[in-house]
Amino acid sequence: MFSAIEAPKIDVISQRVETFRNQFLDKHACLNDEDLEEFLKAVITANDRGISPLRNATNEMNWSFGQALFFSSTVITTIGYGHVTPLSQTGKIFCMIYAAIGIPLTLVLLSAMVEKLLIPANWLLGKLNSRLGHLYQPFNIRVIHLSIVVIIVASLFFAIPTAVFAYLEPSWGILDAFYYCFISLTTIGLGDYIPGDGVSIDNRSLYKMLITAYLVLGLIAMMLVLTIFYDIPQLNLGQLFTESTHGETEKLRLSGNNVTCYSGPSGLYMPQRNEDTRRAVVRIRPHGDDSPSPDEAPSSSSHSRDLRLP
Repeated sequence: MFSAIEAPKIDVISQRVETFRNQFLDKHACLNDEDLEEFLKAVITANDRGISPLRNATNEMNWSFGQALFFSSTVITTIGYGHVTPLSQTGKIFCMIYAAIGIPLTLVLLSAMVEKLLIPANWLLGKLNSRLGHLYQPFNIRVIHLSIVVIIVASLFFAIPTAVFAYLEPSWGILDAFYYCFISLTTIGLGDYIPGDGVSIDNRSLYKMLITAYLVLGLIAMMLVLTIFYDIPQLNLGQLFTESTHGETEKLRLSGNNVTCYSGPSGLYMPQRNEDTRRAVVRIRPHGDDSPSPDEAPSSSSHSRDLRLP
């Protein structure tokens, strides 16, 4: 499918570039084809290494603080646009060490933030269950809850950023801006669209820092959506190969009461009162010099006592 869709576009661009090259040589007869070829090779090599051949002398360097922070965030979040890469041997070694340490720590940090966000999300789920529990099945309530979270995340991290990027980036349309948000927050990171690389962007370093914050917060929101999605047994494909849970189990999950639930062979169950208040009795029998042997019956009750444990 990709070949059938993209191949005609590539053919058109190739023909256009070849025509422009021939016209350029005809217009500048003093320039031979070999010199132009060497110049184009140098331009392409510089562009592949993140150095723009355009007139961007007023823009910041690729390794300014904002640019370096943006690059660091794309490494530890595994987005990895690839538009800027370390060129020195020392930089490559440090990048590998930084990624080996930073990626696991970032995953732990993002997971901790998702756990914090699950508190208000579960509160919302409890509210929906208390209001709609008598009208809908637990699965329907969870789908409504997931839809609300998806709408909030889509508005904050897709719709609004799409409008902002389409306004700030002069060469981006609405589809281009939405495409960048989707490719970035799904950690695909193709690198064909990079905000802040235009020649007319002012305060480029600050712009890159704001984009870094957007990427981190967006990834947390995406992880929250996936966590809520996989918490619905009917939508979790992994549970197709495991024992299915019953409706009563879902009602226990949706319950807003502070009742402890335990995992059992048939799903979740709520302990009865006698299970929580059960007491164990341990008989302690002293063994001294004057204590009877095991074969002898105790002469009196003074040699034993009961200890009641909670």
